[in-house]
Amino acid sequence: MASFNLTSSDPSAFTLMGIPGLEAVHILISIPFCMFYIIGLLGNFTVLLVVGKEQTLHKPMYLLLCMLVLTDISTSTSVVPKALCIFWFNLKDITVGGCLSQMFFLHAASVMHSAVLVTMAFDRYVAICNPLRYATILTNARIAKLGLVGLVRAVLFILPAPLLLSRQPFCANRIIPHTHCDYMAVAKMSCGDITANRTYGLITALVVIGFDLMLIALSYSLIIRAVLRISSKKAHQKALNTCTAHICVMLTYYTPVLFSNLTYRFGQGIAPHVHIILADLYLLIPPMLNPIIYGVKIKEFRDKVGIYTCKM
Repeated sequence: MASFNLTSSDPSAFTLMGIPGLEAVHILISIPFCMFYIIGLLGNFTVLLVVGKEQTLHKPMYLLLCMLVLTDISTSTSVVPKALCIFWFNLKDITVGGCLSQMFFLHAASVMHSAVLVTMAFDRYVAICNPLRYATILTNARIAKLGLVGLVRAVLFILPAPLLLSRQPFCANRIIPHTHCDYMAVAKMSCGDITANRTYGLITALVVIGFDLMLIALSYSLIIRAVLRISSKKAHQKALNTCTAHICVMLTYYTPVLFSNLTYRFGQGIAPHVHIILADLYLLIPPMLNPIIYGVKIKEFRDKVGIYTCKM
């Protein structure tokens, strides 16, 4: 299938190259991209529909699940449609404002996603370590407030990124070897000093990911300590089963995030197209897998999905 060359010649725009070195197979690469994106959208909107319509699921855990779903939709939708335009129609140009906006929404949604995972870990901690007070500690209103705090944190941490880049002088060669406007990929287009940009990006990644992982580790260490105090093996199993879905979701998110960040910053010997594919997979795989994980691991939610599926 031939791709249409609709690239404009606007000198003020950036040019997204897609996956350099693999231009000949962009059409083939677009097939899993599109398939993963559609499966993710269907699964995530199913979660929102079922939780929204079923009154018995209006609980803190499912409210957190809906927040997670919204961040998944935001991260994938901020990148995949433009990437498919590059693969299918060779529409590579993106305005500076569009590039900075894409960058902001992508990274803000990622930081928000991490905040939701931290709140989910706290939810599991209260459910296992303090079950009698769960309903009073974690109300829907309190979860909504925690979600708002996570959103404000995401905006405050990520807003400096486009602001710093908007002040940079960009070179005549504005070709970005990526499928989307990654922060450091855009920063490297600058003809000026990007030391502040590099420092900000590294500190933000370390603070957000490091702090969130530390809180999650603390929650699970307290959970493990509480579980080990339980004498019944059946109670052990039941307590750990309530955490399985959350642990799986964390692994699908933090593993590719950490691997992508480490290879991008320290893996100079790795081919550029490998960096880009890893970065794209971290935006595509979690949104596709998360609804499946919760559908498989949580019986109450699985049963409700089955009921609504039979009604259609």
